[in-house]
Amino acid sequence: MIRAGAAIVDITPPAGLLLSGFAARSEPATGPHDPLTVRAVAVNDTALVVADVIGLHGEMSARIRAACNLPQDNVLIAALHNHGGPVSMAGRLSLASDPAYLARLEAACVEAINQAVANQRPATLAAGLGTDPDVARNRRHAGGTVDRAVPVIRIRAEDGTMIAVVTSYACHPVVLGADNRLWTADYPHFVRRDIEAAYPGAVALFVTGCTGDANTGHSAHASVSLAANPDRTYEAAERIGGRIAQAALAAPEAPLGTRIAAGNAEVVLRQERRESEPPKTLAAEWRSEMAGAAPARAALLGHWIDWAENIAPQTLAPMVERVTVLDWGGLPIVGLPGEIFAETALHIRAQLPAESPAIIADFAEDNPGYISPASEFPFGGYEVDEAHRYYGQPAGFAAGSAEALADAAIAQLASQGLTK
Repeated sequence: MIRAGAAIVDITPPAGLLLSGFAARSEPATGPHDPLTVRAVAVNDTALVVADVIGLHGEMSARIRAACNLPQDNVLIAALHNHGGPVSMAGRLSLASDPAYLARLEAACVEAINQAVANQRPATLAAGLGTDPDVARNRRHAGGTVDRAVPVIRIRAEDGTMIAVVTSYACHPVVLGADNRLWTADYPHFVRRDIEAAYPGAVALFVTGCTGDANTGHSAHASVSLAANPDRTYEAAERIGGRIAQAALAAPEAPLGTRIAAGNAEVVLRQERRESEPPKTLAAEWRSEMAGAAPARAALLGHWIDWAENIAPQTLAPMVERVTVLDWGGLPIVGLPGEIFAETALHIRAQLPAESPAIIADFAEDNPGYISPASEFPFGGYEVDEAHRYYGQPAGFAAGSAEALADAAIAQLASQGLTK
């Protein structure tokens, strides 16, 4: 048998801190709707960790891995990417972070890992695929590609009691829109609530799949609004989360083996400017538009002007990003940085045995922005042409970046004997 443990650490911020994730929203949070947490599952000398924030800076993730009670190369840390959480990455996403909260978040991640290790006991692993809950939609192309997999890992103690259930699905946690000012984990909160109700005492961990071009059916630009939307409510989030939880709870399972391993690779990614006009010209144009813009659009333009004046002039430097692959008894768990599209996830899945319940997570280790596949560059749009401004990056990632990350993940999978 292997040894496994799980832990949950609360990271709910106080009211008054700024929420992260929507450029249109500038008012602080008024309080919590549901608790924000860091959740960790430790299996032998490896761990999978998810924090209920929009992203983790790679520098913070490295410090967490170095400080915890496991070998630092054996830990995969990901963000849930909920847009109802606080600013969690210094210098990114256009809002000032609170240093005290960042310190609390970092310490909580270390604590969750160490608690999960301390809670370890003999256990078995089983995994399977749930039925597609038909929630995710490609937000860039009507009827476009989405990753429909619902991988589920069940971790049981020797006496059969459930230690943890790990579920993944690829849909942006943005059911709630920019009008929401409550702390929330969005629909994953309800997924976890329903799974934990079915298995009292167990820890439910939700891993966000590759969601760069997937949500429940609205465009990225639809979020540049502070107006309430009847399709983006807590009732809708509960309904959507319930459907995913049902799919997970009904998933079949097969026993996994006892080999536990981890592998990592570093990938150098280039940034590439796509704006056809100089930043000074753009800033002037946006200032002119801002004078007559609605408040939500004006807020977005304010971020873009700041980008043009203070960030765009920076020298473009390569970024070194980390890819991690955990092997839990023959089940791959792949961690990719940034906002990854379904095409990239499906390319990786195609290298695995048919119907593999592999988990392919984005927002892992670092969240520097959207990393679009080369096939999407001709279509432009927010994810390809604009999002780097909001992320506080001088330029977007060059074509070929997503492919380089996928190649690194596939090489790691192959080296661990996990490909078909």
